[in-house]
Amino acid sequence: MNFLHDIFTNFPLIMAIISWFLAQVIKFFIVLIVYPSKLTRKTIMSSGGMPSSHSAVVCSLTTSIAMTEGFASPLFAICAVLSFIVMYDAAGVRRSAGEQAQMLNEIIAQLSEQNQLQNEQMVREIFGHTPLQVVVGAGIGILIPIVTHLIFKI
Repeated sequence: MNFLHDIFTNFPLIMAIISWFLAQVIKFFIVLIVYPSKLTRKTIMSSGGMPSSHSAVVCSLTTSIAMTEGFASPLFAICAVLSFIVMYDAAGVRRSAGEQAQMLNEIIAQLSEQNQLQNEQMVREIFGHTPLQVVVGAGIGILIPIVTHLIFKI
């Protein structure tokens, strides 16, 4: 049962999970305060929105690896590169795909109203993040392991 001990004492893994959870909680309260009509049970687990939980997770993992393994370690390099890919994807590719899905749904709705379409099926709209949402998520991910280390001397 050493693997359970290893998992529950794995600083980078714990920090990534805490960062994801904190970003999701912040996102929930932002929706609750700013867009209360859009609040659903799915809000706490949804992707997109402020802040980016994807960015928080990868930056927390990368920061934790830097703290435990050092900036010169190959593991840090891998985490850093993958973090940039995830954040670029969240703000670029996923955001564009969501905007295109929204436009397709508008076209489908218009064609459906004109009875030019049968068995219409809407496209799932999954929005990525704005650059600000990615930066805020990254900030959360960087701060959580640093603050945890300073407070608990882990």
